[in-house]
Amino acid sequence: MAHVEFLDQTIRDGQQSLWGMRLQAGMALPAASWLDRSGFRVIDLTGSNHFEVLIRHCRENPWAMMDALVEAMPHSVLRSGMRSNASVTFRTTPDALMDAWMRQLNRHGARSFWIYDVLFNIDKMLRLAKVAKEFGSEVAGAIMFTLSPVHDDAYYADKVDKLAASDDIDTILLYDTAGVLEKERLTTLLPAIVSKARGKPIEFHANNILGQSGKAYLDSIPLGVTILHTASRPMANGPSVPSTESVVDNIELLGHTHSLDKSLFAPVADHFEKVGKAAGFLVNQHNEYNVLSTLHQIPGGMIGTLKAQLAQHRMSERFDEVLKEVAVVRRELGYPGMATPFSQLVGIQAVLNVVKGERYAIIPDEIVEYAAGYYGEPVAPIDANVLDRIMNCPRAKHVLDHPPEQPTIEELRKRYGTEDDDELILRALMPESDLQKMREAGPLKRSYPMLSSPELDQAAKLMKTATSPYVQFRSAGLSLMLSR
Repeated sequence: MAHVEFLDQTIRDGQQSLWGMRLQAGMALPAASWLDRSGFRVIDLTGSNHFEVLIRHCRENPWAMMDALVEAMPHSVLRSGMRSNASVTFRTTPDALMDAWMRQLNRHGARSFWIYDVLFNIDKMLRLAKVAKEFGSEVAGAIMFTLSPVHDDAYYADKVDKLAASDDIDTILLYDTAGVLEKERLTTLLPAIVSKARGKPIEFHANNILGQSGKAYLDSIPLGVTILHTASRPMANGPSVPSTESVVDNIELLGHTHSLDKSLFAPVADHFEKVGKAAGFLVNQHNEYNVLSTLHQIPGGMIGTLKAQLAQHRMSERFDEVLKEVAVVRRELGYPGMATPFSQLVGIQAVLNVVKGERYAIIPDEIVEYAAGYYGEPVAPIDANVLDRIMNCPRAKHVLDHPPEQPTIEELRKRYGTEDDDELILRALMPESDLQKMREAGPLKRSYPMLSSPELDQAAKLMKTATSPYVQFRSAGLSLMLSR
């Protein structure tokens, strides 16, 4: 039997997968104390795309949000994630800015990081790990899993070997964005990973898109996994990770041990269920098994993006056609792993192919950059005919004549007109117009107003009990009209 540690994903991957990164500080702060005392090994807090959404859509300063949550969870190790060669953009980001971002995340209180690169630019991953070690932080080197003819066990074992050889990597994180791992593959994959991990702990993160990741977690424990990523039940399952409640119950039944306080699960779940329903976000999701998902392997968060793109073109009925096209484009582009940025790039190219009625009639600049090797070496060769289309498209010459730049941090500070690296990162991420709207929105909101009003609770009860088609209610402090 094993002792299993848990990493909480409620306020990072849970809300990323179900709420589209729209979790604000006031939505999480009331539950922070319960999470802090639950006994999680680490609590995953934020990622780079969360910064973008907070600024652009929520008008909230991400640094202030991070500071508030760090202060509210003083007993926990808090994690942030980084793609090795880019911030929020689907393109590449200068190394100096990535290093500055890592330092600022540490200065704001993150003490655990997962670093990933879908094409495994190990040198860039290890450079960022070394920066994190300036602050004594823990670093997980991520193995982004995908099913393809070229991503075999030996491929992943080689990447683990290179990561684990560094003293700056503390754990190895097996990350299954599409939730396709099951017992048969785990039985060969995990021994290959463990054999090269040099005794470092193995974490497992699997999005439950196919409804089988909870079982995969249980199958992984005898094979060497000791850290599982879960989320509070309303924020779990569907495109998110399995629920903490179900995984803990299951490992107990199998005789494994843990250090979580189960009495704190319910208040956390009740809070996030109320917030999600009040905000109109998804909660309590469950997916059915779908073979097509094993072919396109699109992460849950990207599914909504594809649907929105088709809706804009009034072509929603062609969604399944796009999913099938994603599988074809992925094969033609050399089987890139389906995580950011490639899940987006492959998905967007597939939508363009379907919408335009001609394959590769329009090719985004990022596809040209991928084919040119700006992101790193493709895992498998790009289909020769497709590569020819890419390199002869109208934008190819411009893209190839403007390879990614590598300015120094001093040059970046001068370019963006600030010596404050918090401000530098925000200005590099977002247009000044969005930052100005964020500032005009005022100080950080520490509660979610739709949950803080007794009058709204009474209104909710009335909505459940009223049977008339029209109800009007007035009091000294409330005027309410309901109509069906």
